[in-house]
Amino acid sequence: MSPDELAARLQRGDPTAILDVRNRDEFEAWHIDGQRVTATQIPAIEFTQADVLGTVSELADQFRDAPKPVVVACGEGRASATVADLLSDAGVEAENLETGMEGWARVYRAREMEHDDATVLQYDRPSSGCLAYMVIVDDEAVVIDPLRTFASRYVEDAREHGAEIVAAVDTHVHADHVSGVRAVSELADAPAVVPVGAVDRGLDFDARLVEDGDTISVGDAELVAVHAPGHTSEMTAYRLGDLRFVGDSLFLESVARPDLEDGDAGAPAAARRLYETLRERYGEFDGGTRIAPGHYSEQAESNDNSVYVATLDALRNQLDALSMDEDEFVSFVLDDMPPRPTNYERIIDTNLGRDSLADDEAFEVELGPNNCAATASD
Repeated sequence: MSPDELAARLQRGDPTAILDVRNRDEFEAWHIDGQRVTATQIPAIEFTQADVLGTVSELADQFRDAPKPVVVACGEGRASATVADLLSDAGVEAENLETGMEGWARVYRAREMEHDDATVLQYDRPSSGCLAYMVIVDDEAVVIDPLRTFASRYVEDAREHGAEIVAAVDTHVHADHVSGVRAVSELADAPAVVPVGAVDRGLDFDARLVEDGDTISVGDAELVAVHAPGHTSEMTAYRLGDLRFVGDSLFLESVARPDLEDGDAGAPAAARRLYETLRERYGEFDGGTRIAPGHYSEQAESNDNSVYVATLDALRNQLDALSMDEDEFVSFVLDDMPPRPTNYERIIDTNLGRDSLADDEAFEVELGPNNCAATASD
């Protein structure tokens, strides 16, 4: 089974059994998950030993009633191929995940979002829940929160739509993935655009700086910057008609975590800034405003168009955090935060231009879940 086929299966909501044959620590750090996924970890060595002893059938017994085929995954798809063969020989329908978790991390899908005045593409990386966007109007395109690993993809997609990229935009200094704004800027010969507050955080590359209310032109339309601090001090959303590209300030299943810029000591003050953003800044938005987040988790559900977007009214109804008073909200976002993203400090330094990574290093340091929400779900 190819990684793209698995992604489509999970998107449909098909019940799926994953057998992960990597070591326990690798599995616990990052594995394939979802609302209808059952993930089991058994190291490949146990199947190798069972093959010698003639007891593979005993290991296979626990999968006989599982959804079929059982999808077997490892790091690069080699050990899992052997295990899939052993399961098949034992009478359990199984398929190897081609190229393993490395291939899973390279799945990147684009879907069109509804909009009256622009073509809007939502990019989805299911291995980490990262979302990026491209706005195309006439023969111009702007990409928002691009990933470095897929920099050339955005340029190619824009050209397929008869457009050239005129700006590569980051909503904030990301901590979970290596930003693609500079790579896209170089490939498309277009400016990299970041919030002015990134300068105070140590920005060390040439970029166009935007403040609250500034605009980015794309064709005859404009993206309007909306300063939205809390997740980070410089966090900036963008308005395009009824659509808001909100970065990591608000998600479909939770709100942002506040500790990735100034750590635990600065988190309470950042949480209060986030509360003000969600209640005051976003309180100015009409309830029908559509929220396009920067991430999703396995708890999030895409709509009928298979994109992750929801109206502000819908989120106010389903997220308790949006109806809490300030002190309750601060306690909520501070009390149950997941582990910080893997390598987040080095990723931040790279995204500020203070550190550099080769392409293969950049791919490796960002593997794993994004963990940018305060909780998986409230």
